[in-house]
Amino acid sequence: MRQPWIAGQRKRASLAATLAVFAAGSLGAMQPAWALGERQFVRFDSGQAGVALAGGRAPARLLLDPKEFPGVRRAAADLQADIARVGGTRPALLQAASAREDAGDLVIVGTLGKSALVDRLAREGRLDTASLRGKWEGYLIQTVRNPMPGVARALVIAGSDKRGTIFGLYTVSEQIGVSPWHWWADVPVPRHPALVIPDGTRVEDAPVVRYRGIFLNDEAPALSGWAKEKFGGFNHRFYEKVFELLLRMRANYIWPAMWGNAFYDDDAGNGRLADDMGIVIGTSHHEPMMRAHAEWAKYGKGPWDYKRNETVLRDFWQKGLERSAGFDKVITLGMRGDGDEPMSEESNVALLQKIVGDQRALIRQQTGKPLADTPQLWALYKEVQDYYEKGMRVPDDVTLLWCDDNWGNIRRLPTPEERKRAGGAGIYYHFDYVGGPRSYKWINVTPLPKVWEQMHQAWRYGADRLWIVNVGDLKPMEVPTEFFLNYAWNPAAWPAQRLPDYLPLWATREFGAEHAAEIAALVEGYARFNGRRRPEQLAPETFSALHYRESERVVADWNALAERARKLAAQLPAEKRDAFFQLVQYPVEASANLNELYATVQQNRLHADQGRADTNALAARARDLFARDAELARQYQQDVAGGKWNHMMSQTHIGYTSWKDPATNIMPAVREIAPASAALPALGVAVEGSAAAWPAASALRLPALDPSAATSPYIEVFNRGASPLRYTVSAEQPWVKLSQAGGAVEQSARIEVGADWARVPAGTTQAQVTVAAADGQSATVVLPLRHADARAAAGDAAGFVESGGVVAIEAEHHARAMAPAGREWLRVPGHGLTLSGMTTLPAEAPAATLQDGMRLEYDVTLFEPGKVKVQATLAPTLKFRPGDGFRYAVSFDDEAPRIVNVHADASERYWEKIVSDGAARLLSEHEIARPGRHTLKFWALDSGLVLQRLVIDAGGLQPSYLGPPESPRRP
Repeated sequence: MRQPWIAGQRKRASLAATLAVFAAGSLGAMQPAWALGERQFVRFDSGQAGVALAGGRAPARLLLDPKEFPGVRRAAADLQADIARVGGTRPALLQAASAREDAGDLVIVGTLGKSALVDRLAREGRLDTASLRGKWEGYLIQTVRNPMPGVARALVIAGSDKRGTIFGLYTVSEQIGVSPWHWWADVPVPRHPALVIPDGTRVEDAPVVRYRGIFLNDEAPALSGWAKEKFGGFNHRFYEKVFELLLRMRANYIWPAMWGNAFYDDDAGNGRLADDMGIVIGTSHHEPMMRAHAEWAKYGKGPWDYKRNETVLRDFWQKGLERSAGFDKVITLGMRGDGDEPMSEESNVALLQKIVGDQRALIRQQTGKPLADTPQLWALYKEVQDYYEKGMRVPDDVTLLWCDDNWGNIRRLPTPEERKRAGGAGIYYHFDYVGGPRSYKWINVTPLPKVWEQMHQAWRYGADRLWIVNVGDLKPMEVPTEFFLNYAWNPAAWPAQRLPDYLPLWATREFGAEHAAEIAALVEGYARFNGRRRPEQLAPETFSALHYRESERVVADWNALAERARKLAAQLPAEKRDAFFQLVQYPVEASANLNELYATVQQNRLHADQGRADTNALAARARDLFARDAELARQYQQDVAGGKWNHMMSQTHIGYTSWKDPATNIMPAVREIAPASAALPALGVAVEGSAAAWPAASALRLPALDPSAATSPYIEVFNRGASPLRYTVSAEQPWVKLSQAGGAVEQSARIEVGADWARVPAGTTQAQVTVAAADGQSATVVLPLRHADARAAAGDAAGFVESGGVVAIEAEHHARAMAPAGREWLRVPGHGLTLSGMTTLPAEAPAATLQDGMRLEYDVTLFEPGKVKVQATLAPTLKFRPGDGFRYAVSFDDEAPRIVNVHADASERYWEKIVSDGAARLLSEHEIARPGRHTLKFWALDSGLVLQRLVIDAGGLQPSYLGPPESPRRP
């Protein structure tokens, strides 16, 4: 076990590195590819003085000590191949003894204490390695003059340990333009005739989080089907590709695939390969002692019950330790029930404590070393955390692996006392999950700002020993996976203010600078939209078809995004289209298609109830969209990269009714009707905000017309027959404004209804509109007026102005942000259902008081006195600190703030709702004494909350998923 890296020193170093990154940002932004967010040190100018990896003169040869680690030699060979991919010439890869001293520049690769040449350069003072020694996975990339006789220049890539050297090598690969995803997503490698590392280059780095990795889980049918076809299963040929990807992203840790798979047992070469390449192997939260769950079904005897089968289980675990002896690993301790279930109800803390004690005794016996020298973790997953809260403890050298709720919300973080433990703490996070309230496996649904906000909390609370994320099948989760690992390397390099830079940098690396901004917007857009509600949870009624034009706005937003993706795909050169389809176009188009499918089914059912003639056409459109989903998956699996990714989009995602996925996608039920008249037109009328329609409903009433509203309500004239319908629309009052006076329609037409407010007589409360057909049939629609006499007050309004009986405000649009010394408000861009989020710093700050004045203020105008409700929409943050629930407060003007406990409802039903909705909505009630201008205040009492929006319900709030659009704002 290497000397632990001291977190405080590392964080200070990270800050310094971050400042250096910012200082070099303008230079790096001009380069076509680089390690994301880091200083660019490779130049593509043959005239630049330095070590030439490719260029006019002979490329620098790579030189290693013959005693170097196998993983270093493998990574050096990858760099050799990468230089050939980019520069067109393959440099020689030599051992130190075979190097000629008069053949040009060198790239000297070596690990401290392993490479005689690197150690000599350090002893002679040519290479300053003082700050590198003793670091965990640190690397140094430095140009050196006259490193050996006859060699004028060299680039030295030195590591504090074998993984440090490996990460240094792959950093150079990425700097020259090779994406970590060049194989896994077919990202093309750009060609450059010159690759030069300038004289004077020195880059040094090391990670903040010690173990950084992924969990391949829920891997059937997609990943398992693909791996079987391409590699014959989850064998060493498959894992060689996975391990290289991880190392290219500077990750070092994996929980291997485990749905019916067993890493060590399926292929005896898997373990040796991992250790040679430098990958640390662990087993999942419910697979203790380096044994896969699948192995118990194969080799176990008797029940998976320690009380009844202790001897057999101990022997089973002992063999797991023996098989993995000498390999780099982190051993999972503890025990859950068979099949990743809770242990039986009679299981208790004392039993689990005994299990952990016995397991550690086996570890001590097998290794012959002090237990602290063998990394171990205890995953506090689901009910296991309850054991901890009830008093169970493990020795201080064991890492406490805190977990999220499987939906990306961390359940618990270390207290100040827990941060003193030698074993530290880590986080098990999810981009994929099988379980309640609904499994989500198909596509990326995790916006990067949410990942940032949760893992920023983890970092600031000292949970920085081990981060692992469940990536499911891996392929659909490319973008969040790399961000998670990149952030784990150095959280300080990515403050929230810099988040908007990440995806443009990523898009530049993958596709070049020309379209990077648009590609970044597409990726950000689809993840943000999917994050509002996971595709598997969508239903025809998810978004409102009646209120705030929500469903049609959602579909319009999705389809606009999909059209942009298609347009851009046509502009890209052929060699970039496979990668673009995988990383951008498919998730955009398939998600847009799915949302339109459900919205079309909703419209079909509504129109069937209203008797509309277009009902059957909508049913046909829904079927076309369902078929389009299958066609997009076929393109991904058969057309892209010559069928390289067959099976990878085979995960079902349409037709869920419970947590468990259906066996196949299921077309949502649609309805068909016979027209009211087979040959003649027939009038029908519907109004915004109501499912009722004339003639079935004799009285129709529009939503109230409001002088402050940004939009006007509409009437829909529709045909219930089979031939074109002629109609007229008129109003009794001359000040009523209609978008059209009539026409002919085969299916439906929409008429916007407004008012010339200057001509509305005082005291008027409603108007009347008549829709008539050529056959003499007519329908009357009532048009209520809201606050018609308040137009003068509206003219004096300031801030957000009430319309439709509500004031809707995005959290970031505050008028004032107040904070005491040492605290601040932070905008987390994109962390919101409809815009962004506002949270407080420091993340780990103790609770504030009302007297501290930590608040956001919003200027609003309300038109009536009386009771109002304020709905606060927050991120679904869990109570990750022991003690009472987190609190905020709301007040108007100088009233006493109403304190709200976000976690007052601790029921599973409430949790299911907030994680499904991707937000928590809470209410407070207030009394408005007078109409006019007011100041709405949101007080932050406990840190960790993220406010996304506020809605004042003055009596007009209607049911919807996203809430009303933001209200008009006046200066």
